[in-house]
Amino acid sequence: MSALETAVSKDGLKRVVIEPVTRVEGHGKVTLLVDEQHQIQQARLHIVEFRGFEKFIQGRPYWEIPVLVQRLCGICPVSHHLAAAKAVDQIVGVKQLTATSNNLRRLMHFGQTLQSHAVHFFHLASPDLLFGFNDDVSHRHILSVIAEHPEIGMQGIQLRKYGQEVIKAIAGKRVHGNAAVPGGMNKALSKEDHAFLLKDIDQIIAWSQGAVDLIKKVHLNNRQFHYDFARIETNMLSMIREDGALELYHGGLRARKPNGETIFDHLDYCNYFNVIHEEVRPWSYMKFPFIVSEGTEKGWYRVGPLARVNNCDFISTPKAEQERQIFKELEQGKPVQSSLAYHWARMIEALHSAESIKELLLDERTMGNDLVTTGEKQFEGIGVIEAPRGTLFHHYQIDDNDLITKANLIVSTTNNNQAMNESIRQVANQYLSGRELTEGLLNHIEVAIRAYDPCLSCATHALGKMPLLVEIVDEQGEQLDSLYKNSQGDISRA
Repeated sequence: MSALETAVSKDGLKRVVIEPVTRVEGHGKVTLLVDEQHQIQQARLHIVEFRGFEKFIQGRPYWEIPVLVQRLCGICPVSHHLAAAKAVDQIVGVKQLTATSNNLRRLMHFGQTLQSHAVHFFHLASPDLLFGFNDDVSHRHILSVIAEHPEIGMQGIQLRKYGQEVIKAIAGKRVHGNAAVPGGMNKALSKEDHAFLLKDIDQIIAWSQGAVDLIKKVHLNNRQFHYDFARIETNMLSMIREDGALELYHGGLRARKPNGETIFDHLDYCNYFNVIHEEVRPWSYMKFPFIVSEGTEKGWYRVGPLARVNNCDFISTPKAEQERQIFKELEQGKPVQSSLAYHWARMIEALHSAESIKELLLDERTMGNDLVTTGEKQFEGIGVIEAPRGTLFHHYQIDDNDLITKANLIVSTTNNNQAMNESIRQVANQYLSGRELTEGLLNHIEVAIRAYDPCLSCATHALGKMPLLVEIVDEQGEQLDSLYKNSQGDISRA
């Protein structure tokens, strides 16, 4: 349950704080400024933690980076591991992995996507979808789902478990394993692990199909509400395969306007910095990316399952493609803009991941032993991957001693930052403005945030311009020293 705080600001508006935002990864809060008539004057999502990965990996050998950066998160570590590995591949001059290494990386990535989508949909989002946004907070959680819908709850647990088993089979551990190395992978898939994963894959595909059927039923049974709730018209950005198919591991970048018009297509992601810039604002540690050609006002965009299913021309696996066609009928083929449709698109991707895992397990190249290739050393590497939450950028530069001199990460949740704030404002104006605030109404805002499946820990990898107070205390809790940094970057003793 979120803690609610109220205070009167200096301009006479009541300041309502939702802290923390619940059922998301990481720490964040929402602030509302409300006037005497209960009209919402301002709504913002704040990220109240930061993690200095871009700084403290400087000076480390480049080959350590895939292992180090996955510590950004315990939910999507594989995504950071592989994005960094792709960047390191470029540093060692490798343009094409062996077929076996490519298959193993993809297999691990699909396992990551399956388990991440399952944990978000079943554990974090389903209580709202099954019980309603205004349900009592003491009842609105995963244990109630398991108690009242045991089959749904158990399927969610099993889907997540299977995805983690895929990761474990390749990386040695379910979380923070070690698999990708410069130019390839560090071990082959054993026959025992291969047989273990293949044994249950048809059941996993069936359960994934059931999850799509569930969210499709929930959405269509209350179609107008799902259409309107937190709806915003946005650009969409995602990776795309060479033939236009949905692609999660490697491809070009495609961006489209809200009406479906193409901004750029099949862009080499190594040129991302020419088309995407980041804006810093004083009230959040998260940056605000935008497409340069569209400007800061119109250039912000959404990433993740909704963007990917909207942007692709087709999905390469049959069951997921059939579901994509049904999904696209929501807007008669135009981009689906409903924020709650993220859940539907997410489950389509889970189904695609399960189907793709089976395809890779049946591909004889997956069981090969040719794992590493080499090339000519470079001094810069850029790795981009479609993490479960959206497009993820890792960019590194090294010196003559093979040490990292510069790092830039644009993570999925950062890409969605402006969109989440716009969705919060839309919900606040539509459902809260002019009404006495209750926990159930405030949960509407959290529902809008949860639709994006944000990973706030990942998104706070670098320090923005938000004021910061750092205190050093001894073991008795007595303050020894403190420093304060204001929004202009000036540092003083607190």
